[in-house]
Amino acid sequence: MNSLSFLQSTDPTTSGPSSLHLVHVVRRYGPVGGMERYVWELTLQLRQLGHRVTVICERCHSNKPVGITVIELGEVAPRPRWIAALRFAHRVEAWLRGNPQPDSIIHSHERIYSHDITTFHGSVFATVKHKAWWHLISLRIPMQLFLEKRELSKPAYIVPNSQYIKQQLALYYPSVANKLTAAVTPGVAVVKARDFRSVPSDGGVVGFVGEEWKRKGLPLAVAIVRQLRLTRPNLEFFVVGPASASVKFLFSDWNSGFVLKEWDGQINYSEFDVLLHPAKSEPYGMVISEAMAARVPVVISDVCGSSVDVTPAAGSILSLDSSLDAWVNALEHQLSRTEPVPQFSRSWQKVAYEYEQVYRSFASQMNFISSDTAETQSVSLVADVVHSSVHISSPKAR
Repeated sequence: MNSLSFLQSTDPTTSGPSSLHLVHVVRRYGPVGGMERYVWELTLQLRQLGHRVTVICERCHSNKPVGITVIELGEVAPRPRWIAALRFAHRVEAWLRGNPQPDSIIHSHERIYSHDITTFHGSVFATVKHKAWWHLISLRIPMQLFLEKRELSKPAYIVPNSQYIKQQLALYYPSVANKLTAAVTPGVAVVKARDFRSVPSDGGVVGFVGEEWKRKGLPLAVAIVRQLRLTRPNLEFFVVGPASASVKFLFSDWNSGFVLKEWDGQINYSEFDVLLHPAKSEPYGMVISEAMAARVPVVISDVCGSSVDVTPAAGSILSLDSSLDAWVNALEHQLSRTEPVPQFSRSWQKVAYEYEQVYRSFASQMNFISSDTAETQSVSLVADVVHSSVHISSPKAR
C-alpha cells in the first residue's frame, strides 16, 4: 500500500460488526503515565466495543478491568532502559511461543519484535545521529537504534501518536514510510473546567506540568516567569511533577512565588490561568490537550505534537529559537486575555473507532503479511544500525 488513508473516516457506523481478538503489549498497564494512560483508555474502549482484549505486561498498576485478560510477566530492573527493553521483548516472544494466540492481532506499544501493529509514542531516537560525536560512543546508542529500527521493521502498520512524530519517522526511516497510518492522537478525559476570570494585572497563576522536567523545558519556563514577575510581582508559578529536591535549585534566587508539587496522579488545571510548556522535545503532550479541555490557555513550543490542536483562540505557539522577550510577551498576552478559551474535546471512544479501522484493514490483508522470522531480521538489523550510527549525516543534508 502506498497510502494508508483508511483513518480519514471516524464515523462509528463504519465499524464492522465482527469481534476481533486484540493483544496489546505494554510494560506498565494502568493509568500511570502518558503512554500508559493511552493504552489503558484504548483497551477499555475496545472492550466496550465488543472486542476480545488481552494485555501482556510486566505488571498491572491498577485493578484489572472486568472483561480484559491481563497477563503479568513480572517486573525487571528498569535501567539501563535498553537492557530492560531487550528482556521484556524476549519474555513477550517466549510467552507467545508457549501460548499461541491464533487469529489475533498483536498490537505493541513497546520495543518488541512479535507484533503486527505498533503505536509509536515517544521521540524518534534516530535524531541522536545529529549530535556531537561524543554523544555516540556509549553502547546505549547503537542498541537503542537497533531496538527502534527492529520495532519499526516488523509490523504491517505503524501508528504515530501525532503528526509531528509521523513526519520524524518518515524522515529518519524512509523505508517504512509506506507503513505509516494517519496519526491517532490521544483522547482527553473530562476534567474540571476553569471558570473564565479576569487575571489581576499584577498577578495570576502560571502552571507547568511534567516529571521529565529537563525535556519539557522547565529551566526556560523558570526564566520566562522570573522575567514576567518584574512587571507582575504577585505572579505565582505552580510546578507539578518533578521531585522537589531535583528542581529546587532553579528557584535559588526566589524568595516566594512558586509552588513545587510532586506527581500524585492528580492535576487541577482549573487552578492555572495559563499552562506554560516550552518543551525541547514532545511527541504529543497530553498535558496541553488536557489544559485546553479545562479551558486553560496554553503557551507552548512548536516541537510539541499537540501544537496542531492549538488554535489562536486557545493559546500561543513559539519556536525554541524565539527570544526570552517573545516568550514573556506571549505569556503576558494570555494572562491579559478578555475572552474565554474554547473547550477542546476528543473522546477515547473516537480513538478506539480509529484503531478499529486499522485492525480491520490488517485483518483483511493477513494472508499477505511477510513470514520472515524475527531472528533473521535481528541479525541484519544489528549490523545495519551499528554501521549507521558511525556514519552521521547533517540535518541540512537531509
